[in-house]
Amino acid sequence: MTSYETAATHFSWEVPAVFNFGGDVVDAWAEDPERIALIWVNDAGRERRFTYADIRDLTNRFANYLTKKGVGKGDRVLIMLPRIPEWQIAMVGCNKIGAIPIPCVTMMTEKDVTYRLEHSGAVAVVTTAANAHKVSRTTKVRLAVGAAPGWDTFEIEMTGQSAEFNPVRVAADDPAIMFYTSGSTGLPKGVLHAGRALFCWRVSAWYWLSLTEDDVMWCTADTGWSKAGTSILYGPWSCGATVLLYDGTFDLENRLDLLERYQVNVYCAAATEIRQLVQLDTAGRDFSALRLSVSAGESVNPEIVRAWSEKTGALLLDGYGQTETLMTVLNYPQMPVRPGAMGKPLPGTQVAILTDDGCQAPAGMPGQLAIRCPHPQLMLGYWNNPEKTAQSYRTMGGAMWFLTGDIASMDEDGYLFFGGRDDDVINSSGYRIGPMEVENALMEHTAVLECAAVASPDEIRGEVVKAFIVLKAGHMPSDALVKELQDFAKALTAPYKYPRRIAFIDELPKTPTGKIRRRLLKQQEFAGQPA
Repeated sequence: MTSYETAATHFSWEVPAVFNFGGDVVDAWAEDPERIALIWVNDAGRERRFTYADIRDLTNRFANYLTKKGVGKGDRVLIMLPRIPEWQIAMVGCNKIGAIPIPCVTMMTEKDVTYRLEHSGAVAVVTTAANAHKVSRTTKVRLAVGAAPGWDTFEIEMTGQSAEFNPVRVAADDPAIMFYTSGSTGLPKGVLHAGRALFCWRVSAWYWLSLTEDDVMWCTADTGWSKAGTSILYGPWSCGATVLLYDGTFDLENRLDLLERYQVNVYCAAATEIRQLVQLDTAGRDFSALRLSVSAGESVNPEIVRAWSEKTGALLLDGYGQTETLMTVLNYPQMPVRPGAMGKPLPGTQVAILTDDGCQAPAGMPGQLAIRCPHPQLMLGYWNNPEKTAQSYRTMGGAMWFLTGDIASMDEDGYLFFGGRDDDVINSSGYRIGPMEVENALMEHTAVLECAAVASPDEIRGEVVKAFIVLKAGHMPSDALVKELQDFAKALTAPYKYPRRIAFIDELPKTPTGKIRRRLLKQQEFAGQPA
């Protein structure tokens, strides 16, 4: 029996009744005064290092500042900061007083900020002086990194506070953090997580990231996304690892430089980033410290997995999670990887593939991926939206299941394969086709850099598969290449799944986190069609 199988069989969550991440994790590791928690570097070459003891003192100062300003347990605090140490300080400082941090990307507009402030009822905002102008709504606290008129200055306020603070009691089911979805449809939803989630995010750090207290972890996710929570903050620090945080422009060669310079052991990046990195010449570089790379958010095709391992000598493991659940289906270092699979459920997690009529699908049949409840990583719900929250659950076999809204299939050995969002599924002549099946096939072709498959209206079949393809340098669009790609896809997957239509484009539309926005491409295809 493999290590994963042993863990999956015998694992128990053992969630404590009371848990404060700031006190129970950060302050505990701070007992070792030399342990490095954070290495920050920017593209100008500036570097700052923080021990866990430094973080303990700084987060205590932040907690005292908010407390004196009248912010307390249950209050929402919007944190819109780039990849700078003040982000971790603000997040953990909120944890210490039991406030609910709302991390947000700095690319948001004034309209985006106003919506989140009004929707959440946040009483405090922490941002940079350069972004202060985006906050038009009055709040109890305004704290800026840098000097901004009408704002308290982070650097000044922290020096005036005590470095002693006694973290408040946070129960397992008390609200502890809130993320907003990207808002690809309708208005963004506030996804509220409990204190138990902050505790349980260490489990994916154990089994997927395989982190230890001797590791350096670098995740390139934006601070406003839930992936940053699990792989930049709560996961690594729960393990006592050192986090590398880079603030600067995106430069591929610089990515490789940083991996070498800081002897990164575990690297987490979007599939889009990995696909670009494998195009670089890595001859002569030293990646001996790098033992593991991981990616989540979109599937990494097997060709890229092989290429990355050949160039770096490190495993590349795919993973699946959502803002509502965080990482729940993963590939693990101690488990054989099955090409194209997003892995197996996290220990302590039971999943099912549900058909349209609510029954469990047989092996190999696609359906909606569901997670059995109760599960400590599941959200408390969508903020102030009980109707939407209720729609996310279904009873089957006497148990409650959370509906992820994603299509997947499970083979006879329990490996799960992602098929796309439920509303991304292409229905052609009665066949349900997951876009990832088409995309994974096309990505194996030597001419394809990136691609996206969506439904395109068809008078006879209802919908057909259309692929939007970005070609690698040195390849030119042509009718002959269209035919070649179609035949290539037919050879790798079921013939009915091949793209009957292909368009070559310079760039795919993506979210700020690098996920392909298939919906925009689909809307473009269906523009002008009868409702």
